[in-house]
Amino acid sequence: MSLHEQEPFGDEVLAPDPRFLIDSFEPAYRTAALTGELTHRVTQAHAELEHCRACPRDCDVDRLTGKVGICGIGRDVLVAGAYADFGEEACLSGTHGSGAIFLSGCNLRCAFCENAEAARRPVGTAHTPGQLAGLMVHMQQLGCHNVNLVTPEHVVPQIVEAIARAVPLGLSIPIVYNTSGYDSVDALRLLDGLVDVYMPDFKFWEPATANRLCRAADYPERARAAIAEMHRQVGDLTFGPDGLVRRGVLVRHLVMPGQSSEAAAILGWLASEVSNNTYVNVMAQYRPAGRVGTHDRLGRHLFAEIDRPMHPAELWSAYDAGRAAGLWRFDGHR
Repeated sequence: MSLHEQEPFGDEVLAPDPRFLIDSFEPAYRTAALTGELTHRVTQAHAELEHCRACPRDCDVDRLTGKVGICGIGRDVLVAGAYADFGEEACLSGTHGSGAIFLSGCNLRCAFCENAEAARRPVGTAHTPGQLAGLMVHMQQLGCHNVNLVTPEHVVPQIVEAIARAVPLGLSIPIVYNTSGYDSVDALRLLDGLVDVYMPDFKFWEPATANRLCRAADYPERARAAIAEMHRQVGDLTFGPDGLVRRGVLVRHLVMPGQSSEAAAILGWLASEVSNNTYVNVMAQYRPAGRVGTHDRLGRHLFAEIDRPMHPAELWSAYDAGRAAGLWRFDGHR
């Protein structure tokens, strides 16, 4: 366990668990650069953009020429914001913050999205791969503990290019891939040996729920495949002696109203099919947002079942289900 990792049922901070501590660390992308593998990945990334299947939407558009698909992003990424973020998990934020780079555009259409403007109508400043590389290095110069790429699913090829350009500039901190979980396994394989920390959401278990709330019936299937691939690449979450993340998978699950059975299924799957050592942040911050409060022309409440805050009992139910399944590494307190 990390210095920040705690039992969800009490306030006592547990001593670091040596099974998940590593003393020496160098980001994997630096080795890939030395062996020449990173150059090969850039070639693959270019080919991916020409007939884009960077995410499960498989839009098949030529993004090299600036055409866009569902995500709304063409050749260059749009950056909606970048700063040292202290609102992430303590093992990411530490004392100097996580270097969050918020990438505009999204391949989901979540009814409850708090950032719908940036997701559906991409806004921000265009960045070439070279400029994105410079921004990554800037996060390091600010003293951030990692580069935290937020909503990267649809711009994996550009991220590969940026990493290749950032290495000669001296980038040497972990890269965090902070994703909704709606990822292409093929795109994730482009990142194998480049990303050290994967931080996926796992939102829904039932295809019908995913279709209704984020317009992606295949979300559960895609999330399972993606998280399994992420774990294959980097394994269970590990920490340095300072209690900060070094490498591995950190899964987030947002507890939502009326979905206790889905939470239990997700946490059970993580324990049985990925690893019972999976580090999980069971999140309690759901509040109605986005289109949740809207009505149709007949006055029917479109998303009435999630138009309320989560009840505390629903949070405790998720923890109980996770513990019953064999999970034990929970972020923060119960």
